[in-house]
Amino acid sequence: MTMTTETTTKPLNAVQRLYRGQTKIDFIGRKKIWFGISIVIIVAGILSLSVRGFNLGIDFKGGNSWTVKANGATIDQITTAVERAGLTNPQVVSIGSGNATNIQVEANLQDLSSTAQSHVNTAVITAMADTAHTTFNQVSVTSVGPTWGSNVTTRALIALSVFFVLVGLYISFRFEPKMALAAFLAMLHDLLVTVGVYSIFNFQITPDTVVAVLTILGYSLYDTVVVFDRVTDNVHQMGSTSKLTYSEIVNLSMNQTMARSINTSLVAILPVLSVLLVGAVLLGATTLLNYGVALFVGLVSGAYSSIFIASPILAILKEREPKYRQLREQLATRRDRQARMTPTEVAQERGKSVSTQAATSTVTGTIKPSGVGTTAAATGLTPTGQPPKGRVQKKRR
Repeated sequence: MTMTTETTTKPLNAVQRLYRGQTKIDFIGRKKIWFGISIVIIVAGILSLSVRGFNLGIDFKGGNSWTVKANGATIDQITTAVERAGLTNPQVVSIGSGNATNIQVEANLQDLSSTAQSHVNTAVITAMADTAHTTFNQVSVTSVGPTWGSNVTTRALIALSVFFVLVGLYISFRFEPKMALAAFLAMLHDLLVTVGVYSIFNFQITPDTVVAVLTILGYSLYDTVVVFDRVTDNVHQMGSTSKLTYSEIVNLSMNQTMARSINTSLVAILPVLSVLLVGAVLLGATTLLNYGVALFVGLVSGAYSSIFIASPILAILKEREPKYRQLREQLATRRDRQARMTPTEVAQERGKSVSTQAATSTVTGTIKPSGVGTTAAATGLTPTGQPPKGRVQKKRR
């Protein structure tokens, strides 16, 4: 007498499935949702740019900056004093907190003559010193000419252009041109989102912002390359005769790398949040604020685009290739035929497929992936063709 006893394993929760790459999220099927969210943010940024433009720092537009220790003086008091001294629409901000609070005033005097600039500059220094109850020499002055600002802008654009060109060449040689195009569009998405947020919330753009933007573009590229590398591996393993379309292979790859993408994003974003909260908010370091805001916005956008933008774009581009288009049509016809089959006929056909895969595993020691529902896990076999450890067979005589 033979008796078979089966022990069932405890089902995995959502977090366990995520970190084992066993989730089944349909990223490609929901691409219209992801694209819609990005379009709304980008359009809002473009509208803001058309209305108010950028809040450029003096390093880009040129101008003058005066800084003095507050000593109890408020922003309103300093603003009133410098306007009476001859400044028009000055930008006045508070830097630091407590006894270390400074007040900074920015304005553009480039349109005035040299004599007028000297007169207004002296008047502003005197007004700020009197309002802050300090001496004339305690007011620091910085002046940036229009030529310097123009040079900074030109070099920033050159650096950005060189970065895009090098990235496109690298991905084209490392993977393929269509992956390079998808990665480029994802980085362009991050750039548009970041500058849009800066315009909407009127954050000031400084050289630190440019450095931060280049940093986040590099991070976005890294996360995208991780996903593309897994896609390439899965395509090579399954081949063009797979029972999965290219979009389904991309979906599989994204589910397999989801945990890694989340981990790398959190590891990068949490320190930036610390910089913003501790450095900018508590300590009042505006330099950290300018750099941290760009990093935070860009890192969030980069993590989003590497998953929800780059991969769906890649799937759209590849599905237009003749071999993948033909594969999709063949699979659609086959699945439609199976949908009209009786349960018995479907079971018989799947039984033949499992038997073939088991025979293959006996010879090669592996089972060729053939799509959702026909992997080693779904067929009840391990990669060596043996029953899984969770299922124990005991024979009693």
